[in-house]
Amino acid sequence: MIAFNRRLLVLFSSCLLCACAEVKQTGKVIGHTTRDVTRAIGHGTRDVVKGIGHGTRDAAREIGHGTRNAVHGIGQGINDAVSPSERE
Repeated sequence: MIAFNRRLLVLFSSCLLCACAEVKQTGKVIGHTTRDVTRAIGHGTRDVVKGIGHGTRDAAREIGHGTRNAVHGIGQGINDAVSPSERE
């Protein structure tokens, strides 16, 4: 009876060790997957924010160029109106 109990104990212990290894491996896979997904979300967010920032910068730059060109055009019109004889 004692030998049977020892065999049962060894069998049960080996099953627990296998189960622990599987739980450990599963935890590792879950942890790495979570890390990878979090990293991908972070990089995606960073890229979106960069895109918004660059788009805003470019739009502001275009507005600035448009304003400069409009002011230059007004100034040119005033010059033409004030001194039309220079062109003739």
